[in-house]
Amino acid sequence: MAPQRRGAPKAPDGSGKAERRRPSSTKKDQAQQEAPRRGLKTTVLGACAALTALLLWSRMGGDDGITEILARRGEVLPGRFIEVPCSEDYDSHRRFESCTPRKCGRGISDVVITREEAMRVRSIAEKGLSLGGSDGGASILDLHSGALSVGKHFVNLYRYFGEKIQNIFSEEDFQLYRDVRQKVQLTIAEAFGISASSLYLTKPTFFSRINSTEAQTAHDEYWHAHVDKVTYGSFDYTSLLYLSDYLEDFGGGRFVFMEEGANKTVEPRAGRVSFFTSGSENLHRVEKVSWGTRYAITIAFTCNPDHSITDPSFT
Repeated sequence: MAPQRRGAPKAPDGSGKAERRRPSSTKKDQAQQEAPRRGLKTTVLGACAALTALLLWSRMGGDDGITEILARRGEVLPGRFIEVPCSEDYDSHRRFESCTPRKCGRGISDVVITREEAMRVRSIAEKGLSLGGSDGGASILDLHSGALSVGKHFVNLYRYFGEKIQNIFSEEDFQLYRDVRQKVQLTIAEAFGISASSLYLTKPTFFSRINSTEAQTAHDEYWHAHVDKVTYGSFDYTSLLYLSDYLEDFGGGRFVFMEEGANKTVEPRAGRVSFFTSGSENLHRVEKVSWGTRYAITIAFTCNPDHSITDPSFT
């Protein structure tokens, strides 16, 4: 309970003491009057910020804006790279001169991972996700931390299933996973002119399985626009390896870079690698999947060794 203030003793009429207390009392009254005004000002500013974000969403395309296709499903791209100005997001984090983005952009390649390799990687995701799955439309499998969507929650599959895991996965699965990660890491390093040894795998790196089931929790709402560097902090370079085909395995689910004037869209194709710097220069979202099932793996890299994670191992 807050301590009670004692009232000031009343001064005799005509004394200077009473006159001297009057300004102090006036300041308190003014402070009490200003408090609601400050609260109202905060509310108004918050509403303005929300309106600004809404207008930005509208100006940058929203759901009905102009869209340019950056990579079509039917194309086989040996490599496509678009450089964009870097945001200031990296300035609020520790910088690593040989790694922190100074050249920013986004790239797509269909020759880093073969479709056969992509199908084998997808089988790893299918086997792991067969042990659980979200009640909503988005399920996650993280072989590093063991996180697996089950119903409306997550479990650690290594603890939950114990030795049974060795009947689900094989050493060949984990070796393939490491090989794919290394190929993607080398591709990112080459595109941005940095040393591959300066990049470290970071969390979360995970498989995703998305379908049209209605969202049950916030974890199922994958379609919101976001910035990886803001959301995760450790991310400096983000990559996605697609494990299924747009319009063959699923509808919707395209990856959208949000830009003023015209959004840039990537149509998933099994074996396609999409990669980009993780700051606000690459604000993005995923369209809602309207039918079928979309598989992908997000592989994230950091420049900070303190935020590194190791490859998962079978034993």
